[in-house]
Amino acid sequence: MQEQFQVQGMTCNHCVRAVTDAVRRVDAGAKVDIDLASGTVRVEGDAPREHLAQAIRDEGYSVSA
Repeated sequence: MQEQFQVQGMTCNHCVRAVTDAVRRVDAGAKVDIDLASGTVRVEGDAPREHLAQAIRDEGYSVSA
């Protein structure tokens, strides 16, 4: 299943790593694609959408869509 999120607050490669790691703690096999310029996070995996969004929020980022 593929999910897409708009994430506010990501500004650098450290942010990319933090979000990627957060998603993979929920779904270890997830494929994560992040576009910093647009704030788009695409996740292809098996975890429920809300679990993924919550993991990103827990890292301190705002998640919408």
